[in-house]
Amino acid sequence: MNNPDRIIRMKTVLARTGLSRSTLYRKIAEGTFPKQIPISVHGAGWHESAVNRWIANPATYREEGCTSG
Repeated sequence: MNNPDRIIRMKTVLARTGLSRSTLYRKIAEGTFPKQIPISVHGAGWHESAVNRWIANPATYREEGCTSG
C-alpha cells in the first residue's frame, strides 16, 4: 500500500532543516525552498517529500517554475 505524502508544520520543518523562521521565509521568496500549502483558513504546512528533497540537496534546490535569481 502506498504511503500518502504527509503534511508537516512549521515547528517540524524548522527542526529538520536547522533554519530560522526568517531564513525559511526568505528562501521561500527566493524559490530555494518548497512553498507552503494551505491546510485550513489560518494554517499551512509543507509536503514532507518536498522538504526531504530540499534536505537531500539544499544547495541546488529550486522551486519548479521559479525565475528569480
